[in-house]
Amino acid sequence: MPRTIKVNYKDLETKEFQIGVSLLEISHAFERYYNYPILVGKVDNNMTELNEPITRSCTVDFYDRSSDTGNSIYGRTAQFMLVVAVKKVLGENTEVVIEHSIDKGFYCVVNDVSLDKKMVEQIEAKIHEIAEQNFVINKVSVSRFDAIQYFKKKKQMDKVKVLKYISNSYINLYRIDDIYDYFYGELAYSTGQINDIKLTYIKDNGFVLSYPTTYNPECTLDYVHHNMLFDTFLNYTKWGAQLGIRNAADLNEVVSTGEYNELIRLAEAYYNGQLSRIADKIAENRKQIKLILIAGPSSSGKTTTSKKLEVYLQSQGIKTHQISIDDYFYDRDKTPRLENGEFDFESLNAVDVTLFNKHLTKLLDGEKVELPEYNFMLGKREYKGKTLKMGPDDVIIIEGLHGLNDDLTISIERKNKFKIYISPLTQLNIDNHNRIHTSDTRKLRRIVRDNKYRSHSAAETLKMWKSIREGEEKYIFPYQDEADVIVNSALIYELGILKTYAEPLLFSVPEDDVMYPEALRLINFLRNFLPIPSDNIPNDSILREFIGESCFK
Repeated sequence: MPRTIKVNYKDLETKEFQIGVSLLEISHAFERYYNYPILVGKVDNNMTELNEPITRSCTVDFYDRSSDTGNSIYGRTAQFMLVVAVKKVLGENTEVVIEHSIDKGFYCVVNDVSLDKKMVEQIEAKIHEIAEQNFVINKVSVSRFDAIQYFKKKKQMDKVKVLKYISNSYINLYRIDDIYDYFYGELAYSTGQINDIKLTYIKDNGFVLSYPTTYNPECTLDYVHHNMLFDTFLNYTKWGAQLGIRNAADLNEVVSTGEYNELIRLAEAYYNGQLSRIADKIAENRKQIKLILIAGPSSSGKTTTSKKLEVYLQSQGIKTHQISIDDYFYDRDKTPRLENGEFDFESLNAVDVTLFNKHLTKLLDGEKVELPEYNFMLGKREYKGKTLKMGPDDVIIIEGLHGLNDDLTISIERKNKFKIYISPLTQLNIDNHNRIHTSDTRKLRRIVRDNKYRSHSAAETLKMWKSIREGEEKYIFPYQDEADVIVNSALIYELGILKTYAEPLLFSVPEDDVMYPEALRLINFLRNFLPIPSDNIPNDSILREFIGESCFK
């Protein structure tokens, strides 16, 4: 029987190790390829924590905090270190709640404690102390029943409730020092690897946990407060609490009793209420507002929102016209290219901004304009006799990537524009310490929609996601504070619906596909939710844009 194994690193080099060597020790042999501490490995296309023993020859890859995978682990471990620090500073029974993302960080509160800036500074100092002590983060596999009993004893009922709906016989608990916790994703090997964290005290007795991002992995940037975005999150969280739904277990409890139809109606009413109030605002300024611009990240529901807003405006006697930015793309031979030679359709330079503004100016002056239609098959703008002439009180609705960027509509005065930022700002979390990424909700929506309407597999959509996110970081998020209003397109029940549609697609990703680990992560994430049938989803719901049967074509 061989006593050594061969480990191939990304087809760059192969080394021999003793059988049973830890992945951590193997990682040391390849750490020169990385700028930051290695946080996790991939062994034969399976995500594997560094403390795992390796008993067979294999191919490996590794991730540090500059990668999406490594950065998620960095953030999750930072959250665990925060949990420990809060208990060490404020008492063992003190519970921190990680609410939602904000400016590349997490907004957090501490239950039953009136925090001040000094307390937050003490917690931050304790986190740095935990990092310096370099605790090994131990993973222990326990029966689900024993885990439930443990968390009952600790009075952490959020975890008791969420574990009730998990079908696994055994789950993994993690330990730092003498504190155990449950996380649904991998963690770093030790606290010493998480050496750059900041806490920023903000209003309402809360604070933001920040750490390096994939876009700036070198260090943690100072937190920048986005007041409107923060308030939108906070209002939705309060609304969810009023319904008694703070986390996945609360939602599952409603689903398990079959009483989810009322929840669907309430969620749809909340979303519609936002649009109704926006229509009222625009109607109050109908003599001034001529251009309504809607922008947001991928799969936010921009199309449905623009169509529904049109209905609300028309009900107030405001005539609307929709213009597509896509029709103003340059002909293919003038389209800018990325470094890899592919067309860069997301750049503002791909749009004939001069012609677009010329047409807008003429329309607002009451002139008749022949509008182009873009032929994507030929890569050319065409004119087929489609004309538009606006009345004095008409408005134009434009939804698209660059809507919040004034450079798109440079010829129109700011007072004549009403800008809407839209995103599914998920307030629901799995439990107090396991948050749901807003981008995961959008990713699941996109997987379902791409499969239904574009015949894309889940793997194909997942492969595109990195470039989608890069476009959002460049062209959308920097302009979110330019918005006059934010629409939260999250629906409190939607993950139960998306589970039904997305889960089979994720299971179809082959085990040897590069996207298999991400598909598996999403499958494990969705296991925290009970499925909800889609029969009673209204046909004008924003979810219908993704799952089908929308009344808006």
